[in-house]
Amino acid sequence: MLWSKFFIPTSKEIPIGTEAISHQLSIRAGLVHMLSAGVYCYLPMGLRVLNRVEKIIREEMNAAGAHELFLTCLQPIELWQRTGRDKTLAEVMIRFKDNKGKQMCLGPTHEEVITDLVRSYIQSYRQLPVTLYQIQTKFRDELRTRFGIVRACEFIMKDAYSFDRDVTGLNASYQKMHGAYINIFKRCGLDVKIVDADSGAMGGSVSHEFLVVAPIGEDSLAQCSSCSHVRRLHENEGSTCPVCSKGTFQKQVAIELGHIFQLGTKYTDALDGFYLDEQGKRQPMVMGCYGIGVSRMIAAIIETSHDDSGIIWPKEVAPFDVEILPLQANDPESMSLAMAYYDQLRKAGVDVLLDDRDESAGRKFNDADLVGIPWKIIIGKRKLAEGSVELKNRRTHEVLVINKDQLVSRMKDLLA
Repeated sequence: MLWSKFFIPTSKEIPIGTEAISHQLSIRAGLVHMLSAGVYCYLPMGLRVLNRVEKIIREEMNAAGAHELFLTCLQPIELWQRTGRDKTLAEVMIRFKDNKGKQMCLGPTHEEVITDLVRSYIQSYRQLPVTLYQIQTKFRDELRTRFGIVRACEFIMKDAYSFDRDVTGLNASYQKMHGAYINIFKRCGLDVKIVDADSGAMGGSVSHEFLVVAPIGEDSLAQCSSCSHVRRLHENEGSTCPVCSKGTFQKQVAIELGHIFQLGTKYTDALDGFYLDEQGKRQPMVMGCYGIGVSRMIAAIIETSHDDSGIIWPKEVAPFDVEILPLQANDPESMSLAMAYYDQLRKAGVDVLLDDRDESAGRKFNDADLVGIPWKIIIGKRKLAEGSVELKNRRTHEVLVINKDQLVSRMKDLLA
């Protein structure tokens, strides 16, 4: 992609009213545009990051045996009335009447809808277990939106639902999702802490949260100062860690990225989600629910991976793999070499951004650091006269001086 042909509205100024660094940088780097409080548009650069995060999620969910579908955002209130959650989530539910006078809502979550769908097709124990997931937009009328896309009224979530014959089957499905979540967050460069959690309005017995320690967030955990053992905050702040017997628990602010639940039969009982067992008896399917805040993950990555100059994207979620910076766009030799690298790397399957703008070297460097692409290929007249170009790592700031004819092969090796 050529920068001059791409839509990347970068900005030097810190946007007014932004307190979180992830909120500031996501706007300054041209990832998102705020339409109104809690409502964001994803710009091309932000959408590329979002697509890469979703790709990782799909790969790990599919590997764990889940199957993707796509459920409707529009939901009849009558489904929610059958579970009683029309009252539980009344404060955040966006409701309206359609032209026929039917009470509807924009889905804040999809437990009722997926249960109604599965009960329509699953009749026998032979059809179980099954795990279904989607990556879908959710709508919640949040009274207090905070930290940009961390708490928004419209956001993207991956939600999965397992249906099993019994609790033993649920435990197996739950462990598969638990493992998939660990892989997802690791691949996205996030060091998550896993803690026992309260099931809250979701219901069920067992529940775990996946949290990342960050400067901002609406959750807290207690972490040992010595061995990094974590648990829910509750009343144990300052107490001695039972694991290492050395450190004490200290409060840490965190962002919740994922939450998994063993729901049991709460929804299947209410919505007639039954199957016939080996003896022909009707039994309620046993459910699990597994959510990840997909758009929230982008904010968490920025919060935990940035410096004073801008974002530092982990390799697998970066909008591009490499950025080429010819420092003198009006120099034919520099631009010819830049275009040659661009073509060769693209043919090798590398996502490349070429800054072909006729801007100062300082502007190009500043924008490159702001958007945070992992590698920069720097083409300057002085080094080029010596037959060399520079390769700079965004995270470590290490600069390699490489023969211009060996750059493409070296770049392929580093990316591999």
